[in-house]
Amino acid sequence: MKNIFTTLFFLAFALVAQAQIDRTQMPEPGPAPEINLKDPQTFELRNGLKVLVVENHKLPRVSIQLSIDNPPVLEGAKAGVSALTGSLLGKGSKNIKKDDFNEEVDFLGARINFGSQSAFASSLSKYFPRILELMADAGLNPNFTQAEFDKEKQKILTGLKSEEKSVSAISGRVGLALAYSKKHPYGEFMTEETVNAVTLTDVIQFYEDYFVPANAYLVIVGDINFDDVKTLVEEQFTPWTKAVPPSFGFSKPSDALYTQINFVDVPNAVQSEITVENLVSLQKKDPDYLSALIANEILGGGGEGRLFLNLREDKAYTYGSYSRLGNDKFGPARFRATASVRNVVTDSSVIEILKEIERIRTEPVTKEELENTKAKYTGRFVMALEDPATIADYALDIETEGLPEDFYTTYLEKINAITIEDVQQVAQKYMKPDNLRIVVAGKGSDVVENLENVTFKGKKLQVKYFDKFANAVEKQDYSASLPADITANTVLNNYIEAIGGKEKVKAVTSYSLLAEAEMQGMKLNLDVKKTAKSQFMQDVKVGGNSMSKQVLNVDKGYMVMQGQRKDMGPDEIAKVKDESAPFPELNYLNSDITLEGMESVDGKKAYKLKISDEKTVFYDAESGLKLQEVTSAEMNGQTITSTINYMDYKEVSGIQFPFIIAQTVGPQSFEFVVSEVKVNEGVSDTDFE
Repeated sequence: MKNIFTTLFFLAFALVAQAQIDRTQMPEPGPAPEINLKDPQTFELRNGLKVLVVENHKLPRVSIQLSIDNPPVLEGAKAGVSALTGSLLGKGSKNIKKDDFNEEVDFLGARINFGSQSAFASSLSKYFPRILELMADAGLNPNFTQAEFDKEKQKILTGLKSEEKSVSAISGRVGLALAYSKKHPYGEFMTEETVNAVTLTDVIQFYEDYFVPANAYLVIVGDINFDDVKTLVEEQFTPWTKAVPPSFGFSKPSDALYTQINFVDVPNAVQSEITVENLVSLQKKDPDYLSALIANEILGGGGEGRLFLNLREDKAYTYGSYSRLGNDKFGPARFRATASVRNVVTDSSVIEILKEIERIRTEPVTKEELENTKAKYTGRFVMALEDPATIADYALDIETEGLPEDFYTTYLEKINAITIEDVQQVAQKYMKPDNLRIVVAGKGSDVVENLENVTFKGKKLQVKYFDKFANAVEKQDYSASLPADITANTVLNNYIEAIGGKEKVKAVTSYSLLAEAEMQGMKLNLDVKKTAKSQFMQDVKVGGNSMSKQVLNVDKGYMVMQGQRKDMGPDEIAKVKDESAPFPELNYLNSDITLEGMESVDGKKAYKLKISDEKTVFYDAESGLKLQEVTSAEMNGQTITSTINYMDYKEVSGIQFPFIIAQTVGPQSFEFVVSEVKVNEGVSDTDFE
């Protein structure tokens, strides 16, 4: 009886609930919740520094952010002076040596960083007075020395060198330069020439001109007391001399007169970088700002965006395709739709991106798309409110962007009020299909022919050609024909002869190689050992610890990735064995290697040999030396491509070895500089255990 009663109770409950709520209808959204943002406490020093303080006593921590809201600066022939200024700030002060400064910051478990017109610090709240003092001292009394200047300049030059073959770096540089022109602060870029033109005197002058309090804001958030903060800030920052930055004008950039493809040939590219862009005049204070953000989010703001769903989910052209809509109170910003795609689908990807831009302008978005996007923005906004720094950021926005005082308290209300018509109107206003620059950086021999046949709105798009520094150039001739007497064996024999001759090459029973590279500030050490007995070892270390290691010992092998060991399977052993010989070209002779044609590699004509479905190698048509290897592999359903360039050949024991080995995998590029090569010595069987 009890069981029957219980069943009837739940049945009755269900019937009542069904009578009260129609589950077949989506409930109407309720009114936007009221947002109560507590204003930060503020004060201003006589020199112009404005201070915003947010007390939050939940955790015993504090953060300090100094922002100098100056207009953009055109550096011209000395582009790089701001980067050098930022890198030199924070290296101690006139009152404390660099090493002592860094040691104290580390001892306190704190962090202090500087930009050319900014600074940031964080620490436990009990150390706040000292950290504020150290940050102020380093910012107001910088210790600019020639020795540190020379070190930082060399770092920048090394970074520029490492980006020479980076397709993403080239694409980003050219995209900005073409959108704004190289005579605009947003379009200029650093080169070896401009960085070398900068002197220590230039850095000091830049600092004196632009690291000034007129447009400066100091934001302090955390477990602090306002009155204490005011006393400490007045003590540390009152000595900051009152000054206003110089004002300079520069030409206003303009969009392309008509939609066009701007192509940059990067012969080592294994995928194309596509940027479809136009300029926009959009500020945060504009009435349609939030509608514009929603429109961009629907087009390409993330994994639910139309670009992503089309180019990745539907077509599998790329890992992801996205769009961004910038805003800037100082001048035009950019609308951009981007993707990194396989060479073979470069033209198809351009067409699909253009289709999606046109579609969001001409067809209303769906109610579901709009509601989902609003929900995403609402969630982000609510989550952000959990961070006490948000209050300060919003207050700073209101100060610097000229926003109404209630901009953020009514944020959700304004988001909820956006209509399908609003989205279409802003898409038509800010996305300009008749004035787009389609910047493509990629391998010309693979993609240009198809790009020249791309049509949009019934018209074939003109292709204009530029070099890696955004200078207009003539189209290259990609149709170099093969000499009639050249075969794959001819190319291989020419290589063997170029590095020392078949007799000397065959006499090599083993060799070892040591090299070093830098990636994102980390030192990578490469150790390679090979023998003629199908033995191979390659170890990449970071800070003395093995990050990636492969070992083959005749018919057994294993791999170690981040400390995890995995034995090689038969297919993996077979692939590594093919490459384990000191000079695999000896094994390639009289095999099924095919000569695919001629292409340009770093400006040199090269023979292209197809070694396997996964590997292609290029040999210099003039010198015979190996220039490049391109290898593809499937990983998690995606094709990963790696490019290795061989440069700076030097003789060791009668054999020519490359002493620079530059590798690109996806967006990552690093250049190994060889420090040591040993032939027929320094290798034993124990190296392959």
